[in-house]
Amino acid sequence: MAGSPSVPAARSIMRKARAWKPRSARATSDGRPDPAAGRLRQRRRRQEHADRPPAACDGQCPRRRTRSTGQRQLAARNARCPARLCVAAGRPGRRARTGHHDRCRLAPFAYTAPTVLIADCPGHVEYTRNMATGASTADAMLLLVDASKGLSPQTLRHTAIAALLGVRDVVLAVNKMDRVGFQQAPFEAIRAAYRSHCEALGILRVTAVPVAAADGDNVSHPSPRLGWLEGPSVLAAIEALPATGHLQQVDCMPVQGLLRTADGARWYAGTWQGRPLTCSALLRVAPSGRAVAVDALYVAGTSAVEAQDGDAITLRLADEVDAGRGDVLLRDMDDCEHSDQCLADLLWFDDTPMLPGRRYMCRTPGRTTGMRIGELKHRLDPVSLQPLAERQLVANDIGRATIALDAPITFAPYSTSRALGAFVIVDPVSHATLGAGMIRHGLRRADNLHWQALDIDRDARAAMKGQRARCIWFTGLSGAGKSTIANRVERTLHARGIHTYLLDGDNVRHGLNRDLGFTEADRVENLRRVSEVARLMADAGLVVLVSFISPYRAERAAARAMFDAGDFVEVFVDAPLAEVERRDPKGLYAKARRGELPNFTGIDAPYEAPESPEIVLDALRQDPSTLAGQVVAYLAATD
Repeated sequence: MAGSPSVPAARSIMRKARAWKPRSARATSDGRPDPAAGRLRQRRRRQEHADRPPAACDGQCPRRRTRSTGQRQLAARNARCPARLCVAAGRPGRRARTGHHDRCRLAPFAYTAPTVLIADCPGHVEYTRNMATGASTADAMLLLVDASKGLSPQTLRHTAIAALLGVRDVVLAVNKMDRVGFQQAPFEAIRAAYRSHCEALGILRVTAVPVAAADGDNVSHPSPRLGWLEGPSVLAAIEALPATGHLQQVDCMPVQGLLRTADGARWYAGTWQGRPLTCSALLRVAPSGRAVAVDALYVAGTSAVEAQDGDAITLRLADEVDAGRGDVLLRDMDDCEHSDQCLADLLWFDDTPMLPGRRYMCRTPGRTTGMRIGELKHRLDPVSLQPLAERQLVANDIGRATIALDAPITFAPYSTSRALGAFVIVDPVSHATLGAGMIRHGLRRADNLHWQALDIDRDARAAMKGQRARCIWFTGLSGAGKSTIANRVERTLHARGIHTYLLDGDNVRHGLNRDLGFTEADRVENLRRVSEVARLMADAGLVVLVSFISPYRAERAAARAMFDAGDFVEVFVDAPLAEVERRDPKGLYAKARRGELPNFTGIDAPYEAPESPEIVLDALRQDPSTLAGQVVAYLAATD
């Protein structure tokens, strides 16, 4: 994965192998590798959506994209490769230097043993997410280190990520042995240190191999310059890897597509995971648990009587059932859980820190739902493997946290099912992929929590008051006039007999949020609590006015998501930084400029202006009374 920054290991190994067996291997009529061919088969392609994190690596091409016959044949062969190997070239290369995105590539590889599907991944730190993509479907890992440099932090980080993603076999290629004079001592030191590291991670088997890839030493045949070695070459070590298959103890298919034919039949599309599936097999629909038999089956667009692990399939059920995208077809309901809370290991990709309490989107095969990351239990130090107390995760960090979802999902521990145990974390505003998660187990407290149905709801309470319950959310820089305008709006509404309540940022921090500071994590939690309070007040039938700086779009979007369409009104009090600094009624900007107030919005902490608020108030050119009148007029027009 990492290590030598100057030797592209995977390409070197394949280049040497091609020199000995250059002809392409034969294939059988159904597209499978011919075991009798015994020649190297080298075929490369770009993996579609290869930069997606583990939960998205389901082996299917994106919708609305047609694969050629050759691509379909390659996909069929890939699904049947008895072993999958994650390989990384440690050199950044041209794409890294120019800032272009490099992707991991898939290549079937056959010499004398059964075919191995290689995921060739870049090893540079900027491409950790690509390495995670390759490792997410790998059975084993070929790891390159520089004999003259030893184990780097990035090497150990990639090992920790691979272990987290279920890799249990490693071929450790200690490269550039020529730089240490082909001596045994440096090799033994690296092997001993790495094996000790792997034992702590639960990696079962490590095969260390000394090589000098530039000259082909011990790549495919033993080298006379490594006469002291009693072990295999790199190629022999790869061929000896057990075809362990994926971490797949659950036979299942998450439903990713629902198709209807002209005769009205319903077909369910997805990727089958687990033991072979045959026509007439009995499956259960999660979460309902209803049992139903498979009536017809297609694999890669061709009618079939059996589907193997990893096959992209479409099936028809014998009976009509209530199932759709996001539901799961599986053999045994005891293999999964259905809950909205779980404990998960997280791998963070984005430069923006992961903050507990912030609202994100959780994407699983076929379903996307809102989520919040609750308590961050710890961050894992990839070098010492010690859990460290942290309040956030940054790019390439590994951590463990509790997850709370907006709606229950069907899942299984990642250790038993990669298909049901993985998810992707997505930014709800930009829809960028931020990280990936691997579920450890559900939280029992979720089973004890049930939403109590009440006879009197928001509409009934609001109707009793003769008004529409809403949330009016004022946002803007400190000193822009939010509280002044909100106060005048409330005074006008109160005079008209409308029941209101004003939540002011400073006032709330005197009580409910007095334990919070002004770091990014504390601001996120501050707004989360206020959003929940605002929702409760709106449920009481009130018109609630919220006056907070609320600098982050994500938190404002999370607050909006708590209300029905039209019941959340975002008001942007627009005042330039120079103007609010000139006003500075509390002297806060002056203190911030002197360094006495760290994390002050607009000075050393960002403010993300709304992109499409319902109301924009020009606080530079108009007085508060006029601006308050604009808000009242909008509320009257949309009531």
